[in-house]
Amino acid sequence: MQFSTLAKPANLILFLVIIAFYVYGLGHLSFVGPDEARYAQVAREMFLRNDFITPTLGGHLWFEKPALLYWLMIGSYKIFGVSEWSARLGPAICGLVTIFAVFWLGNRMPDAERRMGTGFCSALILATSFGFIAFSRAASFDIVITMTTTWALALFIASETEPDNKRRKRLLAGFYLFVGLSLLAKGLVGLVIPMGVVGGYFVVRGKAPAREVWTSLLWGLPLSVVTASIWYGPMFLKHGTHFFNEFIVQHHFARYLSNTYHHPAPIYYYLVILILLALPWTAFVIDGLVHARTWLWKADDSFTRIRTFALVWIVLPLIFFSFSNSKLPGYILPVLPAMALIAGERLSLLLSADRRTRWAIRTTGLLCVILVVAAGIYAARTGEFPVRLALTITAPLLISGAIAVLPLRRPVLQMMLVAVATGVVAIAALHLAAPTFAQRDSAKFLLQMADAKGYGRTAIYGLQRDDRTPEFYAAGRVAYAPDGEPVIYIGLEQIGNEIIRRGEPILVFVPKQDAELFASQKAVRTDAIGHNERHALIAVGPR
Repeated sequence: MQFSTLAKPANLILFLVIIAFYVYGLGHLSFVGPDEARYAQVAREMFLRNDFITPTLGGHLWFEKPALLYWLMIGSYKIFGVSEWSARLGPAICGLVTIFAVFWLGNRMPDAERRMGTGFCSALILATSFGFIAFSRAASFDIVITMTTTWALALFIASETEPDNKRRKRLLAGFYLFVGLSLLAKGLVGLVIPMGVVGGYFVVRGKAPAREVWTSLLWGLPLSVVTASIWYGPMFLKHGTHFFNEFIVQHHFARYLSNTYHHPAPIYYYLVILILLALPWTAFVIDGLVHARTWLWKADDSFTRIRTFALVWIVLPLIFFSFSNSKLPGYILPVLPAMALIAGERLSLLLSADRRTRWAIRTTGLLCVILVVAAGIYAARTGEFPVRLALTITAPLLISGAIAVLPLRRPVLQMMLVAVATGVVAIAALHLAAPTFAQRDSAKFLLQMADAKGYGRTAIYGLQRDDRTPEFYAAGRVAYAPDGEPVIYIGLEQIGNEIIRRGEPILVFVPKQDAELFASQKAVRTDAIGHNERHALIAVGPR
């Protein structure tokens, strides 16, 4: 059976399965780490105040990020109530919309034999990349900016390949609209990435933009500004220079140019991160990049233009973020859709019985097997969960990997087995392994234990920098310093002074190894609530 005869029903089935997968189990895990809970709490405070403009955390002004993610959360809270599931629903939808953008753009590649195959394969690769799955299931800004920049760039290159003038103008309008939304998604980077990629595209092709592209700046940039001003305008009017200094100076320029926020990494950091984010399809990405040297860069056909644009979409943000002094994995996520487009084109060749890409599917199978071995070694060395459990979770990868390595002439079967195995492993990990990590990285369970012991209204003093989940799960009880930051635990004397000042017990999060120091103190009364392998929660009060 030709793949083209399978394409239309396969597209429908693909998207129904992906939608179900991406919304399934969003509330199964507690918030973890320093970010998820804070973003969810900022949205909750805005929701409860019915204020869609000013972000606050613990009642203090919070100008770290713009409002688009908060608006998505507020809408979900309004419909479904405040919960982990509803906080993560907006990001999951952004992931789905991004996948559709890649499918739509891939289908504009005009090769009749592989047209549907490229869109299908690109969407499948993006949807089943481990990195994209993880970020789409987290309450974070990275997937939101990925969605808006993906649509902005997809609409622009579509306008470059569109022969109809009216449609071309509408596509350009969409580009500028999504640039404005990108500014609302994560600030100035939402302008830098789309405009940088577009400019780099014309430089690589060695051809100046068409006249209508130049003239579109006259009305398009104002459209972007008007879209972004929905939030930026009221913020500047209400908060003036304080907003500018905090949001623009500190969280843009200082974050990029310095190590103020303590996220240093070597210049090659994002090369490694991209390899990991694209798993298990990394071999197809490499295959596409290797063959880029054979492309006719200046050709005017739609196929070449889209491929060239995707390559610039990868390289330019990679260079830009690699020179930043503050690096986190999510910063480079907007590159992943372009990688999926290039990898999807190579995978569609395999489905067309092109022998040149057989090494990529076999290497993909080998990578699946390596991931299984790595999971077993990790479990054995860390002891965080049994080796047998690690191998059980990753068994589908072993099976699909072994079949992909075999010299079969069943590329559709091999591709689908790898994709299905990725989804099955993700769901298995969600239920069997992830709760162990969530319990270690979240204070939710400790706070539930404290509530059961009668401390449900007790103030919380002294958080840990790597766990800010109490700001959501114990909202209104966390002690904040005058600068708007939670009071961080620094020692016993600090806690003693606070008890004297309050005259009542407080709950204190301390490093697990410091828990015994409190038990030996005679000047205070202590009640050990529990620990999560990293932090201990102790009730401390006067005798």
